[in-house]
Amino acid sequence: MPEVNGPQRPGGWTRFVTARPRLTLLAALVITALAVLAGGGVADRMGSGGWQAPDAESTYATKALEREFPASQPNLLLLVDSGAASVDDPAVAAEATRLAARLAREADVVGVRSYWQDKAPALRAKDGREALIAARIKGDDKAAGEVLDRLAPAFRGEHGPVNVSVGGPAAVQHEMQKIIQEDLLRAEMIALPVTLVLLVMVFGSAIAALLPLGVGIVAILGTNAVLRGITEFADVSVFAQNLTTALGLGLAIDYALFIVRRFREELATGAPTRTAVGTTLRTAGRTVLFSSLTVAVSLAAMLVFPQYFLRSFAYAGIAVVLLAAAAALILLPAALMLLGPRVNSLDLRKALRRRRPASAADAASAGAEAGAGWGRFAKLVMRRAPLFAIATSVGLVLLGLPFLGVKFGTADDRQLPATAESHVVQQHVRDGFPGSPGGSLDILAEGAATPAQYAAYRDRIAALPGVLRVDGPFTEGRTAYFGVLGKGEPVGEETQRLVKDLRAQPAPFETSVTGTAAVLVDSKEAIGDKLPWAVGIIAVVTLLLVFLLTGSVLIPIQAVVLNALSLTAMFGAVVWVFQDGHLSGPLSFTSTGDIETTLPVLMFCVAFGLSMDYGVFLLSRIKEEYDRTGDHEHAVGFGLRHTGGLITAAAVILAVVMVAIGTSRVTNTKMLGLGIALAVLMDAMVVRSLLVPAVMKLTGRASWWAPAPLRRFHERFGLSEGEAPRPGDGAIPSPGVSEPERVPSRT
Repeated sequence: MPEVNGPQRPGGWTRFVTARPRLTLLAALVITALAVLAGGGVADRMGSGGWQAPDAESTYATKALEREFPASQPNLLLLVDSGAASVDDPAVAAEATRLAARLAREADVVGVRSYWQDKAPALRAKDGREALIAARIKGDDKAAGEVLDRLAPAFRGEHGPVNVSVGGPAAVQHEMQKIIQEDLLRAEMIALPVTLVLLVMVFGSAIAALLPLGVGIVAILGTNAVLRGITEFADVSVFAQNLTTALGLGLAIDYALFIVRRFREELATGAPTRTAVGTTLRTAGRTVLFSSLTVAVSLAAMLVFPQYFLRSFAYAGIAVVLLAAAAALILLPAALMLLGPRVNSLDLRKALRRRRPASAADAASAGAEAGAGWGRFAKLVMRRAPLFAIATSVGLVLLGLPFLGVKFGTADDRQLPATAESHVVQQHVRDGFPGSPGGSLDILAEGAATPAQYAAYRDRIAALPGVLRVDGPFTEGRTAYFGVLGKGEPVGEETQRLVKDLRAQPAPFETSVTGTAAVLVDSKEAIGDKLPWAVGIIAVVTLLLVFLLTGSVLIPIQAVVLNALSLTAMFGAVVWVFQDGHLSGPLSFTSTGDIETTLPVLMFCVAFGLSMDYGVFLLSRIKEEYDRTGDHEHAVGFGLRHTGGLITAAAVILAVVMVAIGTSRVTNTKMLGLGIALAVLMDAMVVRSLLVPAVMKLTGRASWWAPAPLRRFHERFGLSEGEAPRPGDGAIPSPGVSEPERVPSRT
């Protein structure tokens, strides 16, 4: 005789988060306050570099030259402008010589060299109205920034017959760090109020709208504390703070939207508050946990790269994702326990419509009417599935075609606004001084050698086809270096080939090549070596996680392929806009004609993770309904009807946050923010709305196929939204029922 299982008792996690909600929130408040204290001043401990591979030949050579020949690696430039007079005017020469001597007396400055010291042509502008004083500030980026803060005001400005501007790599990095901090604060001031308005439009209730913001603020503050701890033993890029803000707000809003929406649906069925929270955690809570893991894995893949620029985003991304999920799964349920039906209070949309829903049920009814539009849209797409699948795929591929012409380069002063002092100095050097500033290569020679051996080696490299001039050797004991000026652009293909030719030349001593082009060659090699591992990790773990969610072999493959396809528009736009310079005027940036090598990797990992976030939300509801009804086409329409509006709203809000980040005056940050905003919108509005239902219609019930061993594996270890059936149960109960009864097993 069939047995019916009784009501399900609340799970351990539900009991934990609902037992003492006030104590939970109080503890969270204390921990958040401690995080504010711990994370204070984290930006001051961050660096603005990190693009070089630390174990590369160019990195080794640069550090050795800084140590043995500091004058060969100047990071501080004083641009001396003599006005209408010549730089050789006696009064100008006297004042410039005094300034150089004053700079040489500074304790943290070495390797001071000026045009007036030895009349070096490379330090004198072509028009004779400007010349350079070059030096090296000792220490790391942080130490150099502190020295600059002290020196720059003393040397900048009018000094008798000359005017001095401060530039050089140290000044560029220091100014970039300050601008990023200022821009991040402005982005937060833009994003927070706009996000709140959008949340009110989504929820109607001001109380419900404030909950996602609270989760986001906790995640951001907690991540700053984590990054502060990481700076004690590892380098962290200041750019990572932008990702902290973007993902902290974006993912917190995604997760809170999903949980609060499901909680309100449960209240609308008449479920008591505790039961509604429990059902929400067993359904939407599982999906949030699952989603956070997929995003964290995508970001964790950046840990395989040696550049600390990329590793920094992994540190920040993993921390902010897990903290956002923890806040959504612990603090948010505690707040919902205390609020109960009052989560629908303070309906600010009352003035914008004739009738205000008087209860959660009325609000749910209004939401159902909006969802019906998504349901009709899903049916339209599935009726014309081949057309939508082909047209959407072809369109996305066409949008990505500009990326085939991508050129990789290195970040320089042109990342900064055109009015930034260090950018102005470097531009004057580029335009007005002889040679190819930033394009020279240095060869470090280590080991005992005779003058004849040095001369023979110099003649050999001077004979290479890409070499314009060779300077040196400059010797210091058993160490020497040569300066090589190439014929090509500083980081062009010809100069990159020259790097490889120089490294291939035999020598009676150990040689290492560095310079901007050498750094680029090494960075491309390091990324190329590790990229297959990163992509493999993301693909394999994503396939596994989606399989655990769906129990299907085909759907995980579809998810990975469609996710990758959703990124094509972002990569195409990055090249068309930022490399080729279209829209450089309206967007206020200087195009360098290339893309910094690490940026596409970063954007891929972040955008892929966010796309999977939305994919999990959609697939979880489709899977839930398919398990309940066994009707594939109905389940796809049901999933889109119940998540289409939610995913679109979440994507628009995240895009607002990313666009706020994209208002930065630093080009790489602008590219990151605007590029990911485009990727998120394309994924939500094109891939999830058009391509996913079309493809799932074409694959039909075969979408859910898995071989018997994998089915058994999924039955044992798989996860799903909704209640999982016990062995022998005939069906999965509807998650909308607060205390479901089990369907009797059939004998």
